[in-house]
Amino acid sequence: MAVLLALLSAATYGVGDFCGGMAARRIAATSVVLWSHMVGLGLLVVSATIVGGSATGGDLLIGGLGGLCGAAGVGFLYKGLSIGPMSVVAPITALLSAAVPILAGVLEGERPSTAVSVGMVAALIAIVLVSAEGGGSLRPSDLRGVGFALAAGLGFGVFFVSLSHVGDDSGLWPLVAARLASVTAVGALALLGRVPRAFPRPDARALTLAAGVLDAVANVLYLLAVREGLLSVVSVLAALYPVSTVLLARLVLHERFATIQRIGIAIALPAAILMAT
Repeated sequence: MAVLLALLSAATYGVGDFCGGMAARRIAATSVVLWSHMVGLGLLVVSATIVGGSATGGDLLIGGLGGLCGAAGVGFLYKGLSIGPMSVVAPITALLSAAVPILAGVLEGERPSTAVSVGMVAALIAIVLVSAEGGGSLRPSDLRGVGFALAAGLGFGVFFVSLSHVGDDSGLWPLVAARLASVTAVGALALLGRVPRAFPRPDARALTLAAGVLDAVANVLYLLAVREGLLSVVSVLAALYPVSTVLLARLVLHERFATIQRIGIAIALPAAILMAT
């Protein structure tokens, strides 16, 4: 079940990031974060109330701190997606967002089986290959986009680790705390004039709404997955989200696949199967 939930979260993250990246090409990336997270907050509050659970102060604190890192990660990612090829920025972000939880899981004593470890390595290789630029080189093509991608990956990685440390009986309330913290932080910047706070233009409104809903759903799926399985394994599976982002970039934006990217996509499936063992 953990594998299925993690893969579903990956697919949802990927589609949501594509929508957010497209919106950030029309309005400021920080504005996309503000309004999409407000939408996500409303959805999470309703969902948490329905699901129930009892979160401690520690659970809410961990969720809030993780939410601040996650919000920074989303902002950096949307900025990177708005200035660089999606097929480069998203996979680099995913690689680091997987590496941080893997390191945390190992330090905490997780020891995946040999088959699962092989699958994890194959998945990381797949992410690197998918991130290749059009000419087939492993060297990313936009250094500014890479910088934002690395910062985003670090923020996501810390967020993923934080969710693994909340109580199983806390329901979805740690996610509510995370989203409330991110909305508060970005909202404060908006009030100070550091972030555009105008409601998104019509051409970006639907994309921003979709990004907020999909990101919230993906977070729920990830939290459920990490409660069922190993952090190191779940995080790698969730980090396969660039596959859906790249596929959408190909279908919608007509970004071309290099041969090496096709190989990376082909490796992703057997890697997931190995980790499912």
